[in-house]
Amino acid sequence: MIKKILGGLLLVLIIIQFFRPEKNDSNDMTYDISTKYNVPEKVNHLLQVSCNDCHSNKSEYPWYANVQPIAWWLDGHIKDGKRHLNFSEFTKRPIAEQNHKFEETIEMVEEHEMPLKSYTNFGLHPEANLSDEQREDIIVWAKEQMAYLKNNYPADSLVRKRRGPKTPTVK
Repeated sequence: MIKKILGGLLLVLIIIQFFRPEKNDSNDMTYDISTKYNVPEKVNHLLQVSCNDCHSNKSEYPWYANVQPIAWWLDGHIKDGKRHLNFSEFTKRPIAEQNHKFEETIEMVEEHEMPLKSYTNFGLHPEANLSDEQREDIIVWAKEQMAYLKNNYPADSLVRKRRGPKTPTVK
């Protein structure tokens, strides 16, 4: 009985290898953050090694990304990361949203919430383990971009519009 179960599991593992998610490798830079904002080489390098695999249109995949079901897990992780912040499509968003994303970047890096521990655990992606100095470089850069926005756009354009429940209209 155990042999049949193990054989069935092996067969399933072999079959799922043929169902692969699409790779995140379009590298479309049309609306990239660097098209509008100054991204110094030092910060650009930090973004590339610590952020862009999940927060851009170009992921560098490790060898194990070719093994199912790990590839599905990574694909979901990348899609979720891009849903929250995509540096490759950054300037496509409204100015208020761009400003808010800089604010979130500062918060996530300050609080050590990014890069995710799951990205750097077990010695994976050691280059993404940011030192305090590297974190400060990203934070200072993001604050400078927020200051740029504040100096170049009206204050009300930098505030996200609240989406609350609609109040019923009285007829």
